[in-house]
Amino acid sequence: MAATYKILSALLTYPGEELQAAAGAFAQILEDEAMLPAADRQALDRLIKQIADEDLYELQERYVQLFDRTRSVSLHLFEHVHGESRDRGQAMVDLTDLYEQNGLEITANELPDHLPMFLEFLSILPANEARDHLAQPVHIIAALRERLIKRKSPYAAVFRALETLARAKPDAAAVAAVLAEPETDPDDLEAIDAEWEEAAVMFGPGAPDDDSCPQVSDMLAHMDVPQGTPLGASASAPSHSTAPPASADTLADGQ
Repeated sequence: MAATYKILSALLTYPGEELQAAAGAFAQILEDEAMLPAADRQALDRLIKQIADEDLYELQERYVQLFDRTRSVSLHLFEHVHGESRDRGQAMVDLTDLYEQNGLEITANELPDHLPMFLEFLSILPANEARDHLAQPVHIIAALRERLIKRKSPYAAVFRALETLARAKPDAAAVAAVLAEPETDPDDLEAIDAEWEEAAVMFGPGAPDDDSCPQVSDMLAHMDVPQGTPLGASASAPSHSTAPPASADTLADGQ
């Protein structure tokens, strides 16, 4: 199991007390596993330090404004391929089926195309398989990095790291297509309401369109991260997950 993917997944989740307490160990784990070059780890340090040290309520407010109120940087991958069309609903059903065929069930309030969940799956794959799956949505990842850099957000470092791990050059035309999505000012509440007033995409019987992802506690449980460990302190190696891998071929749609 690759702890690097699990850390990147955790960094993209809504910040809570558990994540803040565990973040102090992330830098050392990334260094020990050495899946990322020093430059990428240094870029991640800024975000890790913010999560570990800053006021939790301010962290949560910034997260909501960035990822929940700014659709153009949504963490739902199919959002940037299918929008709210029926195609997205079917793609979600297909991806959920693929997960379940490989022994991992998704609860009704979890969306399979949520990037933190996708990274959780990558963490249990052999390195070459994880890399191949990550290369499929690399054009989306590259476009989101560009938009986060434009906003001067430290979260851009996560997407930079994912591009490095994918080892694939994103298709310029596909990146441009994602960047062509209209951007809404997160402070323009009327525009946000209008943007989100479409009916929610349903996948599975009676499932809501919820932004939930695997709980941070579940992620950290597989990493043996000491709670409250100071930034840069060592942590033990992650334990192995029993969940088998899932395919993510449908993430290549729209390239």
